[in-house]
Amino acid sequence: MTADHRLVARLLEIGAVKFGSFTLKSGVVSPFYIDLRVVISYPNVLAQIGAMLDGAVRRCRVDRIAGIPYAGLPLAVAASLAGGLPLLYARGAEKTYGTKRRIEGEFVAGEHVVVIDDLVTDGASKLEAIAPLEAVGLVVRDLVVLIDREQGGRERLAARGYTLHALLTVTQCFDTLEQERLVDLALLTRAREFVKTQRFD
Repeated sequence: MTADHRLVARLLEIGAVKFGSFTLKSGVVSPFYIDLRVVISYPNVLAQIGAMLDGAVRRCRVDRIAGIPYAGLPLAVAASLAGGLPLLYARGAEKTYGTKRRIEGEFVAGEHVVVIDDLVTDGASKLEAIAPLEAVGLVVRDLVVLIDREQGGRERLAARGYTLHALLTVTQCFDTLEQERLVDLALLTRAREFVKTQRFD
């Protein structure tokens, strides 16, 4: 089993990837659900993901990395620890007390920042996360995520000049689970059909 296959199998084992019936934020009912927030309870999985993310980040022009709260921030911390790159993050809103900072962490305008998150669906939340970084003069060209749900996010980001790097696509996850015979084929078939029909182009 390859490293990617082992990671996908482990994500299934810890409940980060589930199959069944799940109501999404949009109200749409999905036959699968990806909840990568659970990896923080499994340090060995978090460390593996951090090392993999760092490998992808190193292929970009980078001075610092930025994690997107909440799910992406612990993954970015893991990547920072794995590779020694300095980390920052943007608050949801500017502080009204103390330093009144919107961006936490040290930086210099003009530095290249690679943004890290857990997954991407339609890309809208990534554009929202990039805005405050660019507002203070940081340069964002690349984003790295663990899983691309392949529902239009890569294309939306590309249209705005950003490059998405995903360690895994949801199709690769489904293919691995089928090859390793870890999930019933009928469940995977429903999940694949959902991805095809629920794009947000």
